[in-house]
Amino acid sequence: MSTSTRRLFLAGATATLALPRLAAAQQAAGLPAGWPDRPIRIIVPYSAGGITDVISRGVAIGLQAALGQPVVVDNRPGANGTIGTTAAARAPADGTTLTMGITDTFAINRSTFPSLPYNDEGDFAPISMVTRVPFALMIGAHRREITDFASFVREAQREAGRLSHASWGVGSSSHLAFEFIARSQRFEKLHVPFAAQAPGMQAVASGQVDSMMLPVGGAESLARDNRAHIIALAHPQRIDLTPGVPTLGELGVPLSTGLWLALYAPARTPPAIVARLNEAVRSAVRHEQTLAVFRQQAGTPEPSTPEELAAFVRAEREQWGQLVREKGIRVAA
Repeated sequence: MSTSTRRLFLAGATATLALPRLAAAQQAAGLPAGWPDRPIRIIVPYSAGGITDVISRGVAIGLQAALGQPVVVDNRPGANGTIGTTAAARAPADGTTLTMGITDTFAINRSTFPSLPYNDEGDFAPISMVTRVPFALMIGAHRREITDFASFVREAQREAGRLSHASWGVGSSSHLAFEFIARSQRFEKLHVPFAAQAPGMQAVASGQVDSMMLPVGGAESLARDNRAHIIALAHPQRIDLTPGVPTLGELGVPLSTGLWLALYAPARTPPAIVARLNEAVRSAVRHEQTLAVFRQQAGTPEPSTPEELAAFVRAEREQWGQLVREKGIRVAA
């Protein structure tokens, strides 16, 4: 037997001997033997190209490395994220189907929909927070007279309901963040909702709509191509991705908000699997390729315990619900 053949034989023998120990360790932790034994699916309740899709694909890379199984993204867009989120709620509770929950689907929709086809608490087991990305106020390049926040407010007040703003749906976080600015600066506006982030961005870039509140990574991509410009950040401090852009706080508007993203499994997923997934997320969000995706969106890793995520989202529901009630925003049945 050659040296190389002997090495391969010994490596294979060692791996074979390790399998029973691995199975025993999984059983001791309460995990099914060999779990996960097939690919993991992340249902994204929005179309490809938006922030939820981009972050989910970045996280999938890290999860695949942590779990040793392929992790695929399954886009199920529609109805402010309710179609995909409902599909995730009804998936088998075996830890192989997850969903990327966001501010809209887990904190806002219950206040804006007269009847929600899923229960954002009862139908899901929280796994971990993933990241948060700040919002930016973006103005289309066709509005040359708007060069900063002061001129934006001036034009919005002068036009009295004609300045238009895009969002990815009535009652979305993009819509509500803009409502907050309009309320604080006392101007009326024209809301133009789209089915997803990407078409709203394109409408602003093409001059069909004047403005949009959206994750800063998407806004920066249009500003880089001179199709739009960013006049303010809804963030506590300025960020490297958009040098020179002031925060809304600096401009006298007390708004610091954005989109948070977190992973959930269907309710009744065994606690041992939830714990293993939480461990995998903590590893995934520090994977080199996942971090590169976060940086492009001005996001940072923010893993949490399931309990921390649940408490955070309860507070978010109350905060957003209050704004929805004040503005009387409802999604048509």
